[in-house]
Amino acid sequence: MQDTREPVTVRPAARAPGRTGRRRPQLLAWAFLAPLVAYLVLCYGYPLVTNVDLSLRSYTVRTFVHGGAPLVWFDNYATVFADPTFRTALLDTLVFTAASLLFQYGFGLALAVFFARHFRLGPTLRALFLVPWLLPLIVSGSTWAWLLNSESGVVNSVLGWFGAGRIDWLTSPSWSLVSVIIANIWIGVPFNLVVLHSGLQNIPAEVYEAASLDGAGAWQRFRHVTFPLLRPVSAITLLLGLVYTLKVFDVIWIMTKGGPGGSSTTLATWSYQLGFGSMLPRFGPSAAVGNVLILLALVAGLLYIRAQRRQEEP
Repeated sequence: MQDTREPVTVRPAARAPGRTGRRRPQLLAWAFLAPLVAYLVLCYGYPLVTNVDLSLRSYTVRTFVHGGAPLVWFDNYATVFADPTFRTALLDTLVFTAASLLFQYGFGLALAVFFARHFRLGPTLRALFLVPWLLPLIVSGSTWAWLLNSESGVVNSVLGWFGAGRIDWLTSPSWSLVSVIIANIWIGVPFNLVVLHSGLQNIPAEVYEAASLDGAGAWQRFRHVTFPLLRPVSAITLLLGLVYTLKVFDVIWIMTKGGPGGSSTTLATWSYQLGFGSMLPRFGPSAAVGNVLILLALVAGLLYIRAQRRQEEP
């Protein structure tokens, strides 16, 4: 009798994924991450470590080129903190930064609210407001130095038409810091306008409709709807503006070079003066001042992160 049963095929058991299979996603992730890590190490990590090393050694021109600078630890920082210029530069930096951020954000928010109303020339005017942001800082600084020139400046000429006296914008200790603040405000307003305008576009129109039905006026809608919903965007705008403003150098150096008499000297310009502005450069103290600036920016960033976490907490 013939056996009609089909032969049974024995399949090998499936192998459990080994270490190689589990490592492939990790290797792929590191392959994508490696270029970013290399960029951060080369462009941020190495300069930061080098600057810290400069601040801890007593460098001269010879040792800066050939090496062998002796280690003095925190003597450069002690020299910087004991210098009377440090207090002036720190105060000017704080005033310059606070005034710039306040008016940049205020004008930028006002313009963003204005351009949130859709009208025919809105995109064209908004594009024109971006010109100060797109210009190189050297061009902006030179333009404002010409506008505020004491002898032939346009601003003094306009003031003369209204019977006002001449103001020594760039050569008076009372006005030099005000002059560079005005120029920096003009440069920074377009950035605030662009970011805040984008934030306003993300606020749902239904929220405004509901507020209008509840009888809220224009000011009440702005105070209780627009401004609270714009807080996350405002926070990142102010943080980025703070980090940028702390390190502003080009505009101040072109317009006043930190003078007259140090009246517009900030930590950024003082660091440059110590390192490159004299016949006997002081690389150690210059690097120490730069590290103080980095520390201020780091503290601002940590405060921002802490504030964001508090807002996210239920």
